[in-house]
Amino acid sequence: MVLNQQKKVRVETGPLEAFLAEILRELNLSSSDVAIALVSDAEIAKWNNKYLNKKGPTDVLSFPALSRHRAARFTRTKPTPGKRPPSSGGWLGDIAIAPETARKYAEKNGRSLDNELRVLMLHGVLHLLGYDHENLADYGQMDRVEKQLRRRLGIA
Repeated sequence: MVLNQQKKVRVETGPLEAFLAEILRELNLSSSDVAIALVSDAEIAKWNNKYLNKKGPTDVLSFPALSRHRAARFTRTKPTPGKRPPSSGGWLGDIAIAPETARKYAEKNGRSLDNELRVLMLHGVLHLLGYDHENLADYGQMDRVEKQLRRRLGIA
């Protein structure tokens, strides 16, 4: 489910909902649920400060429903096509994306806003599964998995 709760950037949610379903299928998580809220820069800045102690807006935040222990099981088993995660189904969590900030990064990275939002959706889902590129123990695993999935999903 994708909810547009901001008004500054025009976004069609239907294609994004279809892409979210594609992400979940690719990860063998079709029976799982994720909610994505498109929010204002002001809203995501508040959450970024409250939950990560960082100032200013960011492009994406993930709020996993999985415990760290259960999420680590997903990470160790590498959610790749053809492999079934240890526990699929149920609520994976919530993702907040700020289209206004995403648009700035899209321009900087030479991508369309639509493509940037898709990249952020995939990135957010990987965080819900326990991947954490900011953790030194990750050793680049999230980046490698994300690049592989971007190619498979056509957003490389």
